[in-house]
Amino acid sequence: MKKLIVAAIALALASPLAFAGPQQEKMKECNASAKTKDLKGDARKSFMKECLSAKKPEDKKPEEAAAPTTQQNKMKQCNKEAGDKALKGDDRKKFMSDCLKK
Repeated sequence: MKKLIVAAIALALASPLAFAGPQQEKMKECNASAKTKDLKGDARKSFMKECLSAKKPEDKKPEEAAAPTTQQNKMKQCNKEAGDKALKGDDRKKFMSDCLKK
């Protein structure tokens, strides 16, 4: 009876290790990418957060896959355009507002 209980406990403890879930696989992939990029400190934390929260292409809905830019990328693009046009003050604010709404 003791052997049966010990075997059941050992099996229960080993089964989560035998069946690595998709989140564990994603963690491995993100860690490998961060190591390849030689990221440290806050840069690594930021990368890992983004990597772990990102959906794989097959997980994305068609409308999500069609959206080519994130809000941060859009901000960079609008900021660059405003700089190229040498906009200042209220003109820059208006341009940035309109650009980010697109």
